[in-house]
Amino acid sequence: MDQTLQSPQDRTEELPHAEELARLRVRVVELQRERDHLLAVVDILQEVSGSLHFVDVLQTIARKLGETFGLDRCAIFLSGDKDEVRLVASYEDPTIRNLVVDLNRYPELKRAFESGETVFIPDAASEPMLKSIRMTLDTRNVRSIIVVPIRWEGSVIGAIFLRTEREAEPFSEADVRFCQTVASHTAKALRNAHRFESLLHSQQDVNVAQRKAELQRVALVGFMRRLLDRYAKGEEHTWAETLLPKAADDELERLVTVAMQVFEEEAKG
Repeated sequence: MDQTLQSPQDRTEELPHAEELARLRVRVVELQRERDHLLAVVDILQEVSGSLHFVDVLQTIARKLGETFGLDRCAIFLSGDKDEVRLVASYEDPTIRNLVVDLNRYPELKRAFESGETVFIPDAASEPMLKSIRMTLDTRNVRSIIVVPIRWEGSVIGAIFLRTEREAEPFSEADVRFCQTVASHTAKALRNAHRFESLLHSQQDVNVAQRKAELQRVALVGFMRRLLDRYAKGEEHTWAETLLPKAADDELERLVTVAMQVFEEEAKG
């Protein structure tokens, strides 16, 4: 129907329909974003399950988050000394493995480590906490930031840091919840990696101890063999044994038998 021929009542009735259509479109976008989040979580779980080394686990998570959001920056930090943390995984530079970072340069990161709470900054340009680094943020064209602590046994052991540029879509509350879910899975992956590496080191220690004991046994047997061979070549060994009382001779024989049994058992491991 021509708009000019519509009555005011007809146009009034169309407004709710237009509003409902707009809400549906927004909801479709939200559902698509939630679907992307779920797929990203599945991908992360699949990839980290294939590695038990914590550095590889963290780099995988940083990469997947960066790809999911199309981020300007995504990094994972682990706790360090006072006012310092270690950058151990980076989306924009995967070669970074253990870079010491001053927390005073990143107020949002410092707050997350100190409070143990998620820091969500939808608009960095208007955030009072970032006033001291406003010029740096403007230079880097930063729009929004999320910092999610990684907790293990009640303590903050690290944090996931995400940042977008001003041209990108800002983070939403749903994005924050997604990042918190990823941080929880990250803590579990780190725990599994820690257990695996501890077990690996323990096994290596056992192997070293076994090898050392084996070398000691070899050295002892070699020493005893050379000592006996040297003595057996002496001219007086035959008549020297006859000087021992019968009881002493029997005791020596018993001790030799016991020693040989011990050596045999030790050789079995």
